[in-house]
Amino acid sequence: MEYLTRVSGKVPTVTSCPDSDVTGRPVALRDLDLGSFFEPGTVVVIGASDTARRPNTAMWRKIRQWAEGHGATVYPVNPNRDTIDGQPCFSELAEVPGEIDLAVILVNDAVNALRQAIDRKARFAVIFAAGFAEVGDEGQQRQHEIEELLAGAATHLLGPNTNLNAFETFRQDLPGPSIALITQSGHQGRPVFQAQDLGIAISHWAPTGNEADLEFADFARFFADQPDVGVIAAYIEGFKDGRTLMLAADHAAQRGVPLVVVKVGRTTEGRSMAASHTGHLAGSDEICSAVFRQFGVTRVDGLDDLTDTAAMLARTRPPRGDGVCIYAISGGTGAHMADMAAAAGLRLPELTKKTQGLLHEWIPTYLRVSNPVDNGGPPSADERGRKILDAIIADPNVDLVICPITGALASISAPLARDLVAAAETTDKPICVIWGSPVTEGERAWETLVNSQLPLFRTFDNCVEAVRAYFDYHEFVGNYRSPFAMPVLEASPAAEQVRPLISTADRLSEHTSKQVLAAYGIPVTEDILVSSAAEASRAAAKLGFPVVMKICSPDLLHKSDAGLVAVGVTSAAEAKRTFGELSDRAARADEAARVEGVLVCEMVSGGVEAVVGVSNDDFFGPTVMFGLGGVFVEVLRDISFRVPPFDRREAHRMIEEIRGLPLLRGARGRPTADIDALVDVLMRVQTLAVDHASTVAEVDINPLLVSERGAVALDALVVPSGQQSEPAWDLR
Repeated sequence: MEYLTRVSGKVPTVTSCPDSDVTGRPVALRDLDLGSFFEPGTVVVIGASDTARRPNTAMWRKIRQWAEGHGATVYPVNPNRDTIDGQPCFSELAEVPGEIDLAVILVNDAVNALRQAIDRKARFAVIFAAGFAEVGDEGQQRQHEIEELLAGAATHLLGPNTNLNAFETFRQDLPGPSIALITQSGHQGRPVFQAQDLGIAISHWAPTGNEADLEFADFARFFADQPDVGVIAAYIEGFKDGRTLMLAADHAAQRGVPLVVVKVGRTTEGRSMAASHTGHLAGSDEICSAVFRQFGVTRVDGLDDLTDTAAMLARTRPPRGDGVCIYAISGGTGAHMADMAAAAGLRLPELTKKTQGLLHEWIPTYLRVSNPVDNGGPPSADERGRKILDAIIADPNVDLVICPITGALASISAPLARDLVAAAETTDKPICVIWGSPVTEGERAWETLVNSQLPLFRTFDNCVEAVRAYFDYHEFVGNYRSPFAMPVLEASPAAEQVRPLISTADRLSEHTSKQVLAAYGIPVTEDILVSSAAEASRAAAKLGFPVVMKICSPDLLHKSDAGLVAVGVTSAAEAKRTFGELSDRAARADEAARVEGVLVCEMVSGGVEAVVGVSNDDFFGPTVMFGLGGVFVEVLRDISFRVPPFDRREAHRMIEEIRGLPLLRGARGRPTADIDALVDVLMRVQTLAVDHASTVAEVDINPLLVSERGAVALDALVVPSGQQSEPAWDLR
């Protein structure tokens, strides 16, 4: 693969595939073939046993059964046995003949056993033992020892602190694209695994544990490349690395394989438990959610949501449009379903007059058939039921059908289920069925639905969420372009220009911060820094009245709160007087504060106050923030995030996520703001953030005034790395 290097004033230089971009982060996932992990030729079990009631006995037998089922040769290793379950046993790993694909380590001295596996150049190893990064400093030290052993080795490790889930036996009789599962808790993945009892195909399970080596990203990439995998479902407590998460999600998006994830860490309690369970840092939840949106990852909260949404995406083809029709046997059910669907943003178009006329041939005219369609019940029990379904499916306004069955009534539900399954075989429009009855045992309708490939749900809410995810994902992936296709390998020309300004170990004043922004082409107000009342008077006259005057100091951050900003200064005399007043207030606010002088600024009015910022997240690196509210951003909390790299389309999506978007689009007679100018600012701030990933901790442009005339920074703060500050958008 070749990449273009950004070079000022020259034709881009073609280079060979790099390992990292200008921030030092990887631009591609490592190339691992996990095929010999899931389909090994040789498996060695270190610590195998056949002693009754010992955990290692059950584990050895499970692994052997799994391995033999995959056609592998299995060797037990135990220095205390000559044979295990009648099979010759080796006293140490060095005695095992031939190449080793997979070494499963069941002994307590896992580190020494791993060392032996590395010496034998085993392709993969698994450590089940706990007591590593999840238990504190001592465990962290043990895990670090493992990581040092693996550095540069030919062996790759699953674990430690993992389980047997990778060695489950999956049903081979279930049709359709399968779900591949990645979890950091075996128990949390079991409901998805057990969905095979509902006819949902599962093909792989990767329990990643502490991820000392093999991580979520490795398995996500491998699963996305498997032809039988339709969806990747995951339960995650924390990712190993923010960039590899992004690269894995990017790879899946390019392959058109949806990722559906339960991610722990929305609360302090959840993050704390995640750290104690698998040693993972959960990271900023708001930024993680933004990355999911950025790369088309569907985030759900419950394990039932995870199963239902993954199954929906696996069992359906891309939609032709977004029209949803609700077909019910009860008016109340239809009304309830329509209410929930519309609240979730699903579009319920009116059926064509032609379709409505056909439906009223089989449904009483006093029942509604425009959408939702209420058949009243009895038509589902005879030949009218199938005709109704066929008419709905044929309607050009309908792209997906939801049929809620809230209670089992055999005379209606059984023929309805048969008709739904039969109708689905004639169309690629998804037909989603909700079985709301607690009755399943012996219910023919339930059995008919379970044995079909229809997306099947137990609750209205799960169905609505899955359908919303289905439309959102396909809209996203249909327009997706990888941001890693052209990684930035060199800093922009502006980087060298501003490097002297940010080389200081201190935060920058507003005046210097605006110089940094201006170097990157970010519009700023015209300002003049003055050090006397006379200079203030002349500067104000030059800029033209009225003007804004404010103290310029790297130490006085909240200038408005301290009365250090004067808006609407209208005369030379007032400018002189204001200079003195601001200087006196600054001295009272903080005698030790370094004051560079007073900034006299052009006064810009009209438009919407926004905030744009950069933080250097420990997990994801430079992160760009946008929001509305100016000084009230903490109160309104109307913000969105993106992690570089992202393109203009993604910057537009970032803007469109905020609740206050109508203000920018001209709500209540306001002029429409220049969104393209705002996108320009976001893209230039991204360049600044990437150029100075290791040297700038924070950027805060607040407010950024966005109007029909463009966008301009009224105030700014740049904080070099190593400095502590409190930006206006810090929402911790």
